[in-house]
Amino acid sequence: MQKLKDKIITEGRVLSDTVLKVDSFLNHQVDPEFSVELGHELARRFAGDGVTKVFTVEASGIAVALTTGLALKVPVVFAKKKRGATQGKNSYSSNIYSFTRQESVDIHVNKKLIAAEDRVLIVDDFLAHGEALRGMAEIIAQAGATLVGVGIIIEKVFQGGGAALRAKGVRVESLAPVISLAGGKVEFAE
Repeated sequence: MQKLKDKIITEGRVLSDTVLKVDSFLNHQVDPEFSVELGHELARRFAGDGVTKVFTVEASGIAVALTTGLALKVPVVFAKKKRGATQGKNSYSSNIYSFTRQESVDIHVNKKLIAAEDRVLIVDDFLAHGEALRGMAEIIAQAGATLVGVGIIIEKVFQGGGAALRAKGVRVESLAPVISLAGGKVEFAE
């Protein structure tokens, strides 16, 4: 998606060979109109797959997951990083490691929100090592639901998470696949 790539170049900042900061429009401050465009593009790519739920993890993926769900006309579910007092033990959970925050965290989803008959599309802002996606896929499996695929705004291809998912047969659609951040320059896959 060329408009996204252009926005990354003009508004993003490369902080290191592994860190791309896009908090001015994607995951701290949100550009609502642009988020709608991103969600519509992901929805277009998965339109024929019978998606019944869009799934993400709090908090950075919520905006684009919401716009994708809106375009697909399906509910959006997001995993919480703390089990709510109202959930009790009635939730699916998985442990994920955040390389950005350098910590492990449990994510939780109320069992009533994802069912065996659901066809689930995972949507997230970034794909790097794939830990969050692995955890969400584990929750989908716990529910007995079907993972339709993964829609990602920015994939850091060089960190291998996407390749690992694809090797397991998971369909991954990335709007901006980044193959390098070396030398402070963003380089996209063709």
